[in-house]
Amino acid sequence: MSETNAPAIADQGSYINHHLHNATYNVSTGKFNVDPGSILDFNILFLDTLFVTIVLSFIIGLFAWRVGKNLSADTPSGAQNFLETIVEFVNQQVTDIFPKADRLVGPLALTIFTIVFLMNLMDIIPVDLLPGLVSGIASTFFGADPHHIYFKAVPTTNLDTTFALALLVFGLIIFYNIKHKGLVGYIKMFLFHPFGKFAMPVNILMTAIEEVAKPVSLGLRLFGNMFAGELLFLLIALLGFGWAVPGEILLGFLWSVFHLLVIPLQAFIFMLLTIVYLSLASQGTDEH
Repeated sequence: MSETNAPAIADQGSYINHHLHNATYNVSTGKFNVDPGSILDFNILFLDTLFVTIVLSFIIGLFAWRVGKNLSADTPSGAQNFLETIVEFVNQQVTDIFPKADRLVGPLALTIFTIVFLMNLMDIIPVDLLPGLVSGIASTFFGADPHHIYFKAVPTTNLDTTFALALLVFGLIIFYNIKHKGLVGYIKMFLFHPFGKFAMPVNILMTAIEEVAKPVSLGLRLFGNMFAGELLFLLIALLGFGWAVPGEILLGFLWSVFHLLVIPLQAFIFMLLTIVYLSLASQGTDEH
């Protein structure tokens, strides 16, 4: 997140840890701010991630609805021109990479690009703004201790978010493989690819690793880039006192400019790899 001119912070470790902590809720115990018991703890809800994702999804839907309601071929509005530019850009990527794509791939690619871009864009909001606002509301209206109120505004800095998106893509990869190869053809891919029928155990291992690496790389790449960007903004924010204020402003500005390039790039890469993986899954057994 973009930094603010924060005062000197005595306990810098606690400051960073506070900003990297999600607002959680354990549905089985009914307690807030409980750390997950394991990586696959389905009792934990990340309230801040859910809230921001729902709000961003609502914004996308509302914008698309407003533009669609006022479409005009003769006098298109600025919003319509903007949306058409994005649609044409995404459609060109699909056409170049996956010329035989069905009607699902284009809308899927467009949705992935826009939601990931907006999630990443939350990183530009000043680092203490939303957490401070949430803490102020919670302490004023609910008497909560502001030191125990957490709020991470960037969903893609949460590994659960990036892996949820990646697993969605992975499910579609399996679907497209079975759709175009058939269930038997998909199983044969594991048995005979890449070394032929005389190396089935090795083939199964290599193909399984190849397939699992797709969602893992998708999720980790997006998470790693966005988490590193957020962490650097926090480190820059720690400079915000005394003689370091001019340096903080300069570093924050430079990193914000660079991060404005990273934000759409990561959304583009996620979308592009999704199209590539679905294109590969749609190839016949002999083409694989």
